[in-house]
Amino acid sequence: MDTLKELFKIGNGPSSSHTMGPERAAKKFKAKNPNATRFEVELYGSLALTGKGHLTDWIIIETMKPIPTDILWKPEVVHRYHTNGMLFKAFDKDNNQIDEWLVFSVGGGTIMEHYQERKGAQAIYQLNSMDEIKKWCEDNQKELWEYVVECEGKEIFEFLKEIWEAMKEAVERGINTTGVLPGTLKYPRKASNFYRKARNNHSRGGFLGRIFAYTLAVSEENGGGGKVVTAPTCGACGVVPGLLYALREEYDLQEDEILKSLAIAGLIGNLIKENATISGAEGGCQAEVGSACSMAAAMACFLLGGSLAQIEYAAEMALEHHLGLTCDPVGGYVQVPCIERNAAAAARALDAAAYSLYTDGKHKVTFDQVVKTMGETGKDLKEEYKETSLGGLAKFTFNAEC
Repeated sequence: MDTLKELFKIGNGPSSSHTMGPERAAKKFKAKNPNATRFEVELYGSLALTGKGHLTDWIIIETMKPIPTDILWKPEVVHRYHTNGMLFKAFDKDNNQIDEWLVFSVGGGTIMEHYQERKGAQAIYQLNSMDEIKKWCEDNQKELWEYVVECEGKEIFEFLKEIWEAMKEAVERGINTTGVLPGTLKYPRKASNFYRKARNNHSRGGFLGRIFAYTLAVSEENGGGGKVVTAPTCGACGVVPGLLYALREEYDLQEDEILKSLAIAGLIGNLIKENATISGAEGGCQAEVGSACSMAAAMACFLLGGSLAQIEYAAEMALEHHLGLTCDPVGGYVQVPCIERNAAAAARALDAAAYSLYTDGKHKVTFDQVVKTMGETGKDLKEEYKETSLGGLAKFTFNAEC
């Protein structure tokens, strides 16, 4: 498995695969062709179908400036490697093509070429399953976060500190911002109102309200193109920081605990990315919000004192109960049902953690089994339900006041 630095990325929304990935690719191609006088980019599959709402064309054109760039939309072209394909072309002053590059945005802001192996990239982590990692922990009397340190070194905490700071900033911007998100849906920001209602309510309902508020805050920032952290994607970026911010507040958590919990969340996300997918265009929303919920459940279970077995159970349960979840963004925007879905998943993550803590950690379905099942389910889903806006809720026209 790859480093957590390739899972958690700081960047602008609304989509890691449709905005951050194309931006990274555009920067790389532009740097390679300093003498180009014109660029042309063909967008394939899901990138072509939902790229307008996800700002794919805008981010590429902005990145390539001042060199003019033409965008060609080709939704009918779907490569076997991944649906999110991009063909970059560079031209000289005589309009002769001087370079081209086929690249894929495979989820979470990661870009890869067709000859690259999707699994086992860089092999920072030698163990690629939860069963193997649990055995290592048991044999060495270690916790899950310690396996991350074993593979990445203690300096990973400096990186995770940067990630946590970016997450906090997104929460705090979001709860202090009102108005309407960009796009034809005219989707109203709700986080600030949720926060006002919940901040002085010290009951269980108030705690839940703050989880909703903080998760909405990050997801709304993302929907507006603000700076967020892929956790594991932009479309699911509210779940982990929203729940973590609320837990820190509720339990007065110290920074070292928070960073260890983020290491565990990242490990869970990495295992899902390695053995299934975190790409909505490849696996539906079970791969995005389902994965985020699993990461957040493991994180919360650790912070609440869960054992190794209970943490694994929480992560498994959270993903299991998102199996089959479709990715059907209305209008191609990462707003409906995405933002509300993040808030619901944050609450579900806490429930999964709480449930597992009442058990001895023993359960029938393992985390590895549910990850494999999610990957297979993603392959079985019709293309209409994998970030194409051709099926599900995306088929309906909604009143702008929704």
